[in-house]
Amino acid sequence: MTDANIPIFGRRRNEQASNILAAQGGGTVAPTAASTPVSARTTSDAAASATIAAAAAHAAAITTRSDIAELRALCLARMDATAVASLHPDRLLIEVERLISDLATEKRVQLNGREQRSLATELVDDMLGLGPLEPLLLDDSINDIMVNGPDHTFVERGGKLVQVPVRFRDWTHLTNVCQRIAASVGRRVDEASPMCDARLKDGSRVNIILPPLAIDGPSLSIRKFSKKPIDFEKLIQYGSLTPPIARILEIAARTRLNIIVSGGTGSGKTTMMNAMSRFIDPAERVVTVEDAAELQLQQPHVVRLETRPASLEGKGEVNARDLVRNALRMRPDRIIIGEVRGAEAFDMLQAMNTGHDGSMSTIHANNTRDALARIENMVQMSSMGLSPKAIRTQVVAAVNIIVQVERQRDGGRRVTQVTEIAGIEGETQLLNDIFKFEVTGETATGKLTGRYEVSRIRSAFHERLQYFGLDRSWMAALDDIG
Repeated sequence: MTDANIPIFGRRRNEQASNILAAQGGGTVAPTAASTPVSARTTSDAAASATIAAAAAHAAAITTRSDIAELRALCLARMDATAVASLHPDRLLIEVERLISDLATEKRVQLNGREQRSLATELVDDMLGLGPLEPLLLDDSINDIMVNGPDHTFVERGGKLVQVPVRFRDWTHLTNVCQRIAASVGRRVDEASPMCDARLKDGSRVNIILPPLAIDGPSLSIRKFSKKPIDFEKLIQYGSLTPPIARILEIAARTRLNIIVSGGTGSGKTTMMNAMSRFIDPAERVVTVEDAAELQLQQPHVVRLETRPASLEGKGEVNARDLVRNALRMRPDRIIIGEVRGAEAFDMLQAMNTGHDGSMSTIHANNTRDALARIENMVQMSSMGLSPKAIRTQVVAAVNIIVQVERQRDGGRRVTQVTEIAGIEGETQLLNDIFKFEVTGETATGKLTGRYEVSRIRSAFHERLQYFGLDRSWMAALDDIG
């Protein structure tokens, strides 16, 4: 085979390819994720899940061989970056495999067909995708990917953490993948700015932290998003809630109640808010504010805003509070804040109290009362000088219900509590648990069982339910829960 048969390769190092490869540590041709990754290949998700461990282990094994490392370097040296970026991943894989075969013959390196395919896949994944992470991103059974340095990778399947045989070549290889993810959304991560929140093209949330803050090597955490939006029907199938509870939450969204979704890390807060947002009237204008855009709203009239970190000179930062203030000037019907973490809590309450009914947000908290305490603490961070009673009065006036979700010890994510804020007496907020999940036992397979305890107290927002004509539906749903 001659070089003329493969236009993307040449006997002499292409200067443009050399520059790009040097900048990326020898493992990357395209600095962003603009090109279609190898995960777009027509491999079924089921097949990918079945072969992921064997493929990853085999790729890790051949990566450690010195002759393979030499072939990899020679292959990269003969690539034309411009041509590679414009080539379809399937075609690029075929061409890279041909080149590896030629180079193996030339250098007298013995490679079987499987090893050639593995090395070609590894190279193309490095150039167009996220390297060794591509098989994990293909596997729909995986919810989270956690990389603790180049040699330790864990995933979450079914609520349980397991280690997988996926490895990076070294710190530089892993760092290159991290920097590529950050660059694809206009952010940077390096020694000067070693922490970064970003997202993948499919909306999956990414957190990156590099040395010297991460002692044992770069750390990468990916919260994968389902390729198909999750609605209440799917949550019912997963056992996260029951049909009557889904009806209660649907009514809450339709009647424009202000809702806080509370829970711990990985409990499914964003998933729950996405599911409830499907009942927002398509005619309403919705503005979302997030640190890393991950909400998947289906309405046609949505404006998505995302924070921006400071530049290398320490300038240009736009935080969540700035965006919430700006959102108020954009004539929104509802404002949805991805997660309240700081002083923006005050502006969120202001929005909920000034005609933006139906606004939503999430917050980290262990239970619904703790969520109120956290909101109060974050409002105090805004340095507005408000008294505790004034803050609590604002919270009572702004927030209607708090939905508590929890990842329980059996790995399942469930709605465990829905609480309404009924009023205030003195400085004490009055809470009413509309319903609460009580664990009653455990099956032979370790699955928790339980029932919901329902409150029959008249809701503080009963008049709003009547206004929308859904008061009877609300009471019927409560009867079905009990």
